[in-house]
Amino acid sequence: MNAGMKPSFPLQRNHLSVTLLSAFWMLVSFTSCSRDTDYKQVDFSQKTEALRTEGVNSGRQTLRVAVAAMVSPKETFIYYRELIDYIGAKLDRDVVLVQRKTYGEVNDLLTREHIDLAFICTGPFVTGNEKFGFEAIATPVIRGQPVYQSYLIVHRDSPFHALEDLKGRDFAFTDPDSNTGAMVPRYWLKQMGVKPETFFRTVIYTYSHDNAIMAVAKKLVDAAAVDGHLWEYYQLRNDFYSGKTHVIKKSEPFGSPPLVISNAMDPGLKSTLVHVVLTMHEDPEGLRILTGLLIDRFEAPRAEWYAPVKTMLDRLSQDDTEGGDVSKKP
Repeated sequence: MNAGMKPSFPLQRNHLSVTLLSAFWMLVSFTSCSRDTDYKQVDFSQKTEALRTEGVNSGRQTLRVAVAAMVSPKETFIYYRELIDYIGAKLDRDVVLVQRKTYGEVNDLLTREHIDLAFICTGPFVTGNEKFGFEAIATPVIRGQPVYQSYLIVHRDSPFHALEDLKGRDFAFTDPDSNTGAMVPRYWLKQMGVKPETFFRTVIYTYSHDNAIMAVAKKLVDAAAVDGHLWEYYQLRNDFYSGKTHVIKKSEPFGSPPLVISNAMDPGLKSTLVHVVLTMHEDPEGLRILTGLLIDRFEAPRAEWYAPVKTMLDRLSQDDTEGGDVSKKP
């Protein structure tokens, strides 16, 4: 597991931030050494690609698939492996799985047409759609809804019951561009008339939702904002860390993270890909894979599902209000 993190505002709190981050780094490193050591590592500093070599036929074309780091690298491999293999098999293509540390790097790959298909976060999709014309082909429907929420979590033994209770505490964002892991909590604070750097004591970036859950569970931070789908997934599949946390606030619904394709994709391949993904639940093997991911099916995206994210981003882009009354309700 390779997870990066950085303090967002060292200032006079630098020593505490370094101590907190060092402890988190050691914990992540220890955890990674104790689980699933047979999986390939992805060297983010080299920006390499993890080529699926099992059964690769050099005579076939490849499908370059990127996955934004919504979960840590090994968890990503576990979480998406069968789904990506299924899509590749249906298209008769070998799959190259590309992983990057940040959402921005995946967006950059799409912009430069270095990948064919990507699983990206809702926030970067809305931004990329507006700037570069990113095209989403499918949205996962989970528990009957094509939407998800940001969950504000604390340790189950903590005394905190609301966002206002976290003033002066340590907080974990995921990726700076994450919708549920960064944009939503920043928006909540903006509604309160405060900024993260004045409201929280320290902030770290975990660069994945599972690491944020773990940081709260291990009491390395007091709270974090995470993808509600992933928190629910871990609650059902492996609640070792999520079970030590408690949800104290949920956001409004947003369109779930979509599957996005390269603007350079051949129209014929696009048509076949869309059909494969949108009918996956009708195939017994496809349904088995989706059920394992707690996904009902994929549906064609609708603009209205993602409109609330655009509204939130527009408001966040406005000049931040200085100061503010932290007792003001969002």
